Amino acid sequence: MLDHLESQAKLTNNQRRIILAAMIGDMLEFLDYFLISFVVAFIGGPWKLTFGKSAIVLLASGVGAIFGAVFYGWLADKIGRRKVFMLTVVNFSLATGALAFTPENGWLYLSLFRFITGFGTGGLYCVDLPLVQEFVPSRKRGMVGGLVTASVPLGILLGSAMGAFLTPIVGWRGLFAIGVLPGAFTLLVRAWVPESPRWLMRMGRNEEARRSLAWALEVNPSDLPMPEVSVVSQPAAFTDLFRYPRSLIVSWLTNLAAQTGYYGFLLWAPTLLVLLLGVSPPRAAYLMIFVSLAGIVGKVSMSFLSDRIGRCASGGIGGFGAAVMLVCAAVWHSVYLGVIPLFWLLLIASNLFVEGSFAIVGPYSAEVWPSALRTTGMGSAYGFGGLGKVIGPLGLALIVGSANLLTPQASVGAIVPAFVYLGSCYALAAIVFVGFGIETNRRSFETIDSELKPVAWRRSSL
Repeated sequence: MLDHLESQAKLTNNQRRIILAAMIGDMLEFLDYFLISFVVAFIGGPWKLTFGKSAIVLLASGVGAIFGAVFYGWLADKIGRRKVFMLTVVNFSLATGALAFTPENGWLYLSLFRFITGFGTGGLYCVDLPLVQEFVPSRKRGMVGGLVTASVPLGILLGSAMGAFLTPIVGWRGLFAIGVLPGAFTLLVRAWVPESPRWLMRMGRNEEARRSLAWALEVNPSDLPMPEVSVVSQPAAFTDLFRYPRSLIVSWLTNLAAQTGYYGFLLWAPTLLVLLLGVSPPRAAYLMIFVSLAGIVGKVSMSFLSDRIGRCASGGIGGFGAAVMLVCAAVWHSVYLGVIPLFWLLLIASNLFVEGSFAIVGPYSAEVWPSALRTTGMGSAYGFGGLGKVIGPLGLALIVGSANLLTPQASVGAIVPAFVYLGSCYALAAIVFVGFGIETNRRSFETIDSELKPVAWRRSSL
């Protein structure tokens, strides 16, 4: 039955709708996720938030995302992708809506519900990608997965626009109230998308799988053959992840390295533009627009490249490219090409690879696991990589010699060692891709399943 999917040359309208729904879901997820950065700017002064309190508020959603990715990833392998997707949307939408009722000076209330919001958003990312991947042929899986991740920056841009133009009208609590609407829209879009045919087949529900696949391919279910033998897969335990050490290494380390470099880069780039170029913060924000646009171009480019030359080669290009560009930006930070600062141009070039790498890392983290552990493995990798949100700022703080571990003061004098540190993270990701990667390009999930051999546990005879 799945041969009909693998032999498909062009995507159907229903498959394109699934992809569009996933892109909208990820875009709106990160809109909710990043709203807090604009809200803290409004409440920090009036609430007299200390550094410690601000750190808890800002980091709560990131910590929640680590646990949510692991939990919902595990759950999606148990009860299905579609159900868990709906749960994650309800989770982060209701938690965001609850923030509209935050009491005055209620930073603990704010932190709690930001943790719950992050718990849902982390889970959505780790369920949405595998659900889409299981509906498309393997020859287009890399491109489709990368395009879904390319929608993330659009959510951040939408959140920026809401913070700039709606806050004066509805207030910061109103922003959270509006944040419920995207979740409701996402649920409506997802309501007509069936469960993954591959998950249904694994559960022995072949007739449902045939109807699901027929809907995606826009054919009559009777045109698709039924499997001759129905094999129900035994539920996998979370500890079974460790029976696939190579999958564990490539997915966990690439996520950790990419997230560490990414959050460190975002933390310092705007401030360094102010310090090095002597421009105002609004002007630096304007210059960062071009850096962000380069990131979108990088993601789209890497998405197509991964289907042309493979995941490992693309991951290596993304990692080494980011490492080289970051180091060059630091070394030549004071050079000008006429009146144009080379540092800014190299930041643009860096983000082509920094953001582009995520078009490989995210989808690849689902592909390297067997079917019974696909979302469990991706969730664990994304959750482990979430430590990079702490390690990135922590490493920069140690280099600068700052006691502020959340927002260490950017220093021109420390730019070379700091960017070498961030570049090293991407070099590590590239080395893992090239040296340890499992090539998944143009391999069906069924072929990958047959190639992944679990390590047998050895029991002591004592």
